Amino acid sequence: MKGNNGLFFDKESEMLSKEIPSSSLSKIKLAFSLDFDIGQSYVTSDIIDRDGVTRKLNIQGGQRGIKLQRDLCHLRENDEGVPSHAYVKTTLRDSQILIRKLPITGISDWLLIFEDDLFALAVKELYDEIELLA
Repeated sequence: MKGNNGLFFDKESEMLSKEIPSSSLSKIKLAFSLDFDIGQSYVTSDIIDRDGVTRKLNIQGGQRGIKLQRDLCHLRENDEGVPSHAYVKTTLRDSQILIRKLPITGISDWLLIFEDDLFALAVKELYDEIELLA
């Protein structure tokens, strides 16, 4: 499933690279390093925010979507204008770029990402950083 030029993990990532917004145009922009703990059907990681508070990330397979963590994404109660989707981007250890466009399905106590490739590659520890733009 590799992209034509080897820069991208797959055709989907290559197509999404043309539509991913720049950081300056994004309402939500996060980038963080990950240290995965692997469970049976999920991976988790602690995320330290800029205030030094530890937050949680959970990635699992299944129907694509993302649930944002209110404090991590700086969302206010009844925050209007929350985007309908978010782009998740990571660079794999072999320097290929993986990009996914995920529907935002709600707010949670953790940052929850549901996407099969992100989960499978995390289990194999093939990346350790994620950028989230919405």
